[in-house]
Amino acid sequence: MLKTRARYHLGQVVRHRKHPFRGVVFDVDPEFANTQEWYDAIPEESRPVKDQPFYHLLAENDQSYYVAYVSEQNLIADYSGQPVEHPDIPDLFGPFNDGSYELHFQMN
Repeated sequence: MLKTRARYHLGQVVRHRKHPFRGVVFDVDPEFANTQEWYDAIPEESRPVKDQPFYHLLAENDQSYYVAYVSEQNLIADYSGQPVEHPDIPDLFGPFNDGSYELHFQMN
């Protein structure tokens, strides 16, 4: 039985430990749930372990906006107090307050 608890929550702003991007968590997988092809494309020395939470992010860097899939070990909380400017944020979230976005919908 998997006994993992996600460190970050939906709507929270996070940043990548190694790469210059940040994003808003919009979904969490309790363990790796992407394709083996995606996983194999990561250089072996950088591959995260699969049995940890993986986060779907509305991400941004200096050049673009995109969706990222990132392991918990590669994320840190973003305490900059700055909102993320991804154009899809209003579709999922409400106002930005205290480093997080409010959800527009109820969770089951």
